[in-house]
Amino acid sequence: MGISPARAGLSLFRAGALALAFAGSAGAVHAQADVKRGEYLAKAGGCLTCHTEEKKDALPYAGGRALKTPFGTFYGPNITPHPDAGLGRWSEADFVRAMRLGERPDGAHYFPAFPYPSFTKISDGDLRDLWAYLRSLPPGSRANQAHDLRFPFGLRFLIAGWKQLFFVPGAHVGDGQKPAAINRGAYLVTALSHCGECHTPRNSLGGMRRDRLLAGSKQGPEGKAVPNITPTRLKKWSDTDLKEFLLSGLTPDGDVTADAMGEVVKNTTSQLTPEDLAAVIAYLRAIPALPDEPK
Repeated sequence: MGISPARAGLSLFRAGALALAFAGSAGAVHAQADVKRGEYLAKAGGCLTCHTEEKKDALPYAGGRALKTPFGTFYGPNITPHPDAGLGRWSEADFVRAMRLGERPDGAHYFPAFPYPSFTKISDGDLRDLWAYLRSLPPGSRANQAHDLRFPFGLRFLIAGWKQLFFVPGAHVGDGQKPAAINRGAYLVTALSHCGECHTPRNSLGGMRRDRLLAGSKQGPEGKAVPNITPTRLKKWSDTDLKEFLLSGLTPDGDVTADAMGEVVKNTTSQLTPEDLAAVIAYLRAIPALPDEPK
């Protein structure tokens, strides 16, 4: 299938504009960083869960976590500052490029199992602090494990076309017509905590269906169903119910979440400040109510 001259021109324009924006982002990263705040951001971003092997005494952030998908199994990489196994040879600009553009230091595309379609929205200041925190970690020597993907999904060059279809790079921009708490919640849910990566259904090519944002998926991580978290479902829960769930995993009927969401509660939502937790709830209350997927 060919690309029209108009679309090609638009792509070139976007690439040029993005290059200018990226240059600004890379420069901003060199400003003073806050390691302690970066630790909080790593918790809010769920970095520990995807970048730590599922075994006793595994070194945090040293990689090895398996993620099974319809396309094959991906393995979370080592993001400690080890010079050979991790990010020790990366510059700050390399990190910004990975998070903002989904590209490796050598220019190759990352597979979108790395949720850069959400992480691209993280602010320059937060990227700076997050990078500073990752640089402070104990280096781990665990070698990265190659992904095990079905043909042709392991062909990395195909991601260029995928990005043209499904990837819109650039930092989050708040809505000036909405309260600060809702804007903060939108940033946490759609960018830093990347909730839509699991709670939004995908098409056959793995692109998120933007018209179904946060409306749940029958094929979530590990092939398990993920619930609708728009007001359609959450209207049955009070703010107190939702806060308790995000802090402890306890549902209003006395059940306790487990598996992937159990880890999210333990490592991410229970670690949020009271202000950020309230912002997440405010945002989830404000988004459009969408119906569940047909059974």
